[in-house]
Amino acid sequence: MSTVRINDNIRKEVTPILDDLGLSLSEAINIFLHQIKLNNGIPFSLRRNKIIELNDGYGSYICEYGHLHDYSKINLKELEKEAKNNKSYDNFEDLMKDLDEE
Repeated sequence: MSTVRINDNIRKEVTPILDDLGLSLSEAINIFLHQIKLNNGIPFSLRRNKIIELNDGYGSYICEYGHLHDYSKINLKELEKEAKNNKSYDNFEDLMKDLDEE
């Protein structure tokens, strides 16, 4: 008999899944250990996350550190079109007057 320390959060998350499979946590750990023996190693690959291309058409991606690099808003033609439609002000008073009217 052995004692294993398991993170409470992961235990709470996997227990219902194991229950649905008809397995106890102890049985799941034993299955895992038997698979290590049969595979002569961990029964799945261990690797760092790859860069994931998002399908937004602008090259956004999640880097190897899990950070989102969002380029979806960088579309120069749309920005130029929007800039042409924006109202500009020569001074602060005119801006405030226009805001008050809204």
